[in-house]
Amino acid sequence: MTILVNDGGFAADDWTGGFVPLADAGRDATSLDLPADTDPLTLAGRLEGVTMIRVDFPGFADGRGFSIARQLRLMGYRGRLRAKGHVLADQYAMARRSGFDEVEIDDALAARQPQEQWIARADWRAGDYQARLRG
Repeated sequence: MTILVNDGGFAADDWTGGFVPLADAGRDATSLDLPADTDPLTLAGRLEGVTMIRVDFPGFADGRGFSIARQLRLMGYRGRLRAKGHVLADQYAMARRSGFDEVEIDDALAARQPQEQWIARADWRAGDYQARLRG
């Protein structure tokens, strides 16, 4: 089972549309499952109509997903963006700043890092020194 984490803490997953692996996705896919080695530029011109993208994090030390999220947002993607896998509570603020809306974790990680640890990082804008420098 999986648990969804957002700025309010743990939440039930309300997404019922399923996910299509990128390798199997046609141009009419509305939800995509991206592996960590995806080059976001391969999705140029394919984001119209995509309402949900889930990016895999195969390990907590693998930060490629953060780069994928940032690039997708810079390319104009406005849909729902979810990180899935080995994202730690300490990385939640980075996930939000890079463009993710939520994080999907398994029960084992949720047991090791309870909701309070995620909520403690939910004020992800507070530690954004770049925003403070801009004004």
